[in-house]
Amino acid sequence: MIHLKNINKTYNNGTPLHVLKGIDLDIDRGEFVSIMGASGSGKSTLLNILGILDNYDSGEYYLNDVLIKNLSETKSAEYRNKMIGFIFQSFNLIAFKDAMENVALPLFYQGIGRKKRNQMAMEYLEQLGLKDWAHHMPNELSGGQKQRVAIARALITKPQIILADEPTGALDSKTSVEVMNLLKELHDNEGLTIIVVTHESGVANETNKIIHLKDGIIENIENNMNHHASIFGVNSIMK
Repeated sequence: MIHLKNINKTYNNGTPLHVLKGIDLDIDRGEFVSIMGASGSGKSTLLNILGILDNYDSGEYYLNDVLIKNLSETKSAEYRNKMIGFIFQSFNLIAFKDAMENVALPLFYQGIGRKKRNQMAMEYLEQLGLKDWAHHMPNELSGGQKQRVAIARALITKPQIILADEPTGALDSKTSVEVMNLLKELHDNEGLTIIVVTHESGVANETNKIIHLKDGIIENIENNMNHHASIFGVNSIMK
């Protein structure tokens, strides 16, 4: 599903900084993968390239057998909206919109009418246990609730891939476990391909495969046998 061949990326802010140095990586459909590395290892850059938020300098990136290279902004946005759901450390919720409106937003960009958008947003919030918080503003929500709103927003377009950049970075340890369990359920029940960038081994250990990145190079790829099924007995998050 994702095929990277010899991906290089250099940032030229004064002194050239070679961030990714020949990355080769294959991620199959339905895999639950973490990309782990210290700050500055290139993991966020790699995630941005996978999410078609950033270009690479050389190499090849195929997504579903389509070469993703030098796309126009319109084409990039189209692929992103169709294929990829994003979850960020800082939640990236819009402060002046309530939870329901935040979740519905990606559908606005797909040209779906307001009534249908809001109805779908309510369904997703309900599935994530946030129905009663639908009309609360982000500043009235806890960190865990904000991240669940962000997860609902990522899921509403029915993406094939979820990219999560430090999704537990702003959360306490108990809430982090809840968020990771939620991602595991989505993986187990929906067969979504989920890629999590993290520097926390506890988070990485919840995934099936750990890609260790160091100084822009894949140091090793570890198949994780510790990964266990969700501790919650929820049959399906998405009806």
